Amino acid sequence: MGKRKPKVAFICVHNSCRSQIAEALGKKYASDVFESYSAGTALKENINPDAVRLMKELYGIDMEKDQYSKTIDQIPKPDIVISMGCLGGCPYIGRPFDEDWELPDPTGQADEVYLKVIQEIEKNIMRLKESTLRI
Repeated sequence: MGKRKPKVAFICVHNSCRSQIAEALGKKYASDVFESYSAGTALKENINPDAVRLMKELYGIDMEKDQYSKTIDQIPKPDIVISMGCLGGCPYIGRPFDEDWELPDPTGQADEVYLKVIQEIEKNIMRLKESTLRI
């Protein structure tokens, strides 16, 4: 029997864009190494439509199918907690963050900004996968 996979929580305030992308890419690329969850502290009604559209176009992932906006108390207790980047205004979630990816919020900006953020998240997911494998 293998060891239990760590639970990774990707946190941003609204849980509608960056953290949702990280959850989706974590599930796609690292589900063999860790479980991916996303959460926020002040929810939006829907996942960001531009993020949904681009994730479908780039990866064939329909985030609206399996994901929804949720708060930290609605996900399993994480082993690793990552902030997407809250520019000094990170919410307190009951413990310190293990990493802050310091990603700008692309909401309301051009696709190019989203694409940069998505690429950075993908790169961070792959790095996190490698470092988690070594634990």
